[in-house]
Amino acid sequence: MREALIVWGGWSGHEPQECAHIIRDMLQEDGFKVYLEHSTEAFADPSIHDLSLIVPIMTMSKIEKEEVKNLSEAVQNGVGIAGYHGGAGDAFRESVEYQFIIGGQWVAHPGNIIDYTVNITRPDDPLMEEISDFPYKSEQYYMHVDPSNEVLATTTFNGDHAAWIDGVVMPVVWKRKHGKGRVFYSSLGHVASEFDVPQMRTIFRRGANWAAR
Repeated sequence: MREALIVWGGWSGHEPQECAHIIRDMLQEDGFKVYLEHSTEAFADPSIHDLSLIVPIMTMSKIEKEEVKNLSEAVQNGVGIAGYHGGAGDAFRESVEYQFIIGGQWVAHPGNIIDYTVNITRPDDPLMEEISDFPYKSEQYYMHVDPSNEVLATTTFNGDHAAWIDGVVMPVVWKRKHGKGRVFYSSLGHVASEFDVPQMRTIFRRGANWAAR
């Protein structure tokens, strides 16, 4: 049986506990044995090297050097990692080693909660099968991203809230490798209710299963 670890905490505005329970139930339905932890100390545990998947939900927060070192080594050795929105893309701002794993870091969400469009750029990829462009209402993440990411979906900014980014095309969903490990990330999912959006839920679910070894 595949085993997954969800580590939740950080900024409460992203409803980390509620989201952790949603993802736990989702992974259990897909045949995973799931563990939940509420401290970054879990990342330093040698046993994470035996997992199939790690899901960090730790907006902002801090991570100790030995914790991120062990996490990075686990992923390099084949453990998958799947994350979403600020829980993974705005976690551990001071840790460039963590950002190197995820492949991106949040910078801003101009206008806060707004309507925007998610554009599917790789409809041929199994993670995007039968999903077409869709409208979305949430924070539209502006991020610094690794050019080696394999981008599966994007969004285009207008200049309504920051004139200098008018027309900028920004990755929303990507996958990548970190050593032997697979990494999946989606910037969708500000609060737990966004998992009710079929496209958002399906993309994350497929991404998590893809990342898991």
